[in-house]
Amino acid sequence: MISEASDNAETASFSANMSSDQDELKTLWQQPLRLFRLANLLREKSCGDTVSFIINRNINFTNECIGTCKFCSFKHNSLYSLTGEQILQRAGDAERLGATEICLQGGLSPRMHLEDYCQILEILHRDYPRMHLHAYSPMEVLHMSQNSRVEVSDALKELKRSGLGSMPGTAAEILVDSVRQKICPSKINTEKWREIITTAHILGIPTTSTMLFGHVESLADRLSHLQILKEIQSETGGFTEMVLLPFIASNNSLGRIARGADLLDRLKMHALARVALYPNITNIQASWTKLGRGAAAAALDWGANDLGGTLMDEAIARNSKEQPSISAAELIELIEARGKKAVQRTTLYERA
Repeated sequence: MISEASDNAETASFSANMSSDQDELKTLWQQPLRLFRLANLLREKSCGDTVSFIINRNINFTNECIGTCKFCSFKHNSLYSLTGEQILQRAGDAERLGATEICLQGGLSPRMHLEDYCQILEILHRDYPRMHLHAYSPMEVLHMSQNSRVEVSDALKELKRSGLGSMPGTAAEILVDSVRQKICPSKINTEKWREIITTAHILGIPTTSTMLFGHVESLADRLSHLQILKEIQSETGGFTEMVLLPFIASNNSLGRIARGADLLDRLKMHALARVALYPNITNIQASWTKLGRGAAAAALDWGANDLGGTLMDEAIARNSKEQPSISAAELIELIEARGKKAVQRTTLYERA
């Protein structure tokens, strides 16, 4: 049996040498057992054996979109835009089920301006003032700013005044522009994504961080992406978590040439994120909607410490075998089956 002293030595050696050395991280990627072990040592050091989840609801308010992302499976369905009344009804249903967060994201509708996005926040904040509003990706923020001809910083200030509590750090995909030109050529570039996220943090709006992996990117691209996230967190401290999003190859044009990462790659990526981002970002989320319930639970043994939320509606992209929601009881069962302690959290990782 390996001693606690040996564990501490392994962690200390990593802290001194590996966290900023991409060559070391590439070597570690080729050694899954060592990667697995180190990721779990760092998870235990950061979070102990608790695994968190949140009771929340996704509201995808429109799938009308001018975007041309090749991985998108969302806007291919029949077009819709929810009314204010429909949004409030969904929020009310969520509150009755114990939700503490509403997550708002939608397509890039050419008909929506800053005031439309603010209005959604305002009616929710008015009727459900205790609900945390986690809303609008950096791409949506840029879109509303351009449509309304205002600066991004001014748009963010207006959103915050309207009730915005935090933002999803989506639209990141892979933060390497040569990759972005292949998978989302009309989307926000790396520099602009970083600028919007950093501005949000400076204005007191925390965000998640994300990575869409398993398509046309290389390991070096993934490591560059992680390094950018680590640099931002070092500057602002505004990221609440890292969410790994495996590419889903069905129902999109990118899936014709990219079949997605296999299970080992997906598990290793959670472990690598834990190691590469340590100690700056300490919450690593396994997305049950993308991985499936079983694989998400397995990721808890590969460095992850969070299973995300109940969602209640997930329309953007999910594993085809998964339902669009999961109950808190099911999340607790998945966590406890792995020998971990389940803890309900808030959006900002306080105990609910």
